[in-house]
Amino acid sequence: MPELPEVETVVRSLAPHLPGRRIVDAEFRSRFVTPGGFAKLRRQVVGRTIVGVERRGKFILVTLDHGLLAIHLGMTGKLLLDAPRTPHTRAIFTFEDGILLYDDSRQFGRIEWSLHLPPRIAKLGPEPLEISFDDFYHALHRRKTRIKPLLLNQTFLRGLGNIYVDEVLFRSGIHPNAIAARLSKPRARHLHQSIGELLRLAIEYRGSSISDYVDAGGNQGSFQLLHRVYGKQGEPCSNCGAPIRRIVVAQRGTHLCPNCQRR
Repeated sequence: MPELPEVETVVRSLAPHLPGRRIVDAEFRSRFVTPGGFAKLRRQVVGRTIVGVERRGKFILVTLDHGLLAIHLGMTGKLLLDAPRTPHTRAIFTFEDGILLYDDSRQFGRIEWSLHLPPRIAKLGPEPLEISFDDFYHALHRRKTRIKPLLLNQTFLRGLGNIYVDEVLFRSGIHPNAIAARLSKPRARHLHQSIGELLRLAIEYRGSSISDYVDAGGNQGSFQLLHRVYGKQGEPCSNCGAPIRRIVVAQRGTHLCPNCQRR
């Protein structure tokens, strides 16, 4: 599933091209991706002008001159500018001088119109690239839960997923089953710094293209080449040489170095 760096990359690839463009037609082809009726959604967007594009956690918000579109890419969703239609094209937004396609082979993504920010997006936690250490540390020490499920909880921090949680915990030397409230202040500070550094680096490399993810121009990211634990089961740890292990934490496949990451 695209996480914060991938969604940010998609937004940055769309932002120079969408604002100011008027939607002259729209077609929808999936009751899963666009629930609530195709005709109703078409009426809500046709004739509207795009004001801006931004990211909120793993959501893409396309602000219109009346209402907004909240887009979640699910596992295999792609927003593509001026690309050819495919059997997996689920939505087509037509402008006077081009199109924006939404492709999604597994149809786990969503495109929804609302007048204001939807409640499920409004209740997301703080932005991990903006939260101060003091706020992060205070929130961390109120939670007597394991650190990996906590970092995956979108009401705690928005935008992190399985890939980047595994990577940031490795870089912080923290075991995924460590209890959040028991982390010392120095270890919490290291974790906070690692989250920011890792996400900024992943954005610089335009995200991780492991499966279907591409930006709006169809270009892949390259941060997967810098992964140290995710998908590296059995390979030697880049720090100590011990084999990377895969365990299950909160029903999620989890990669770690048992030698470098402690509770």
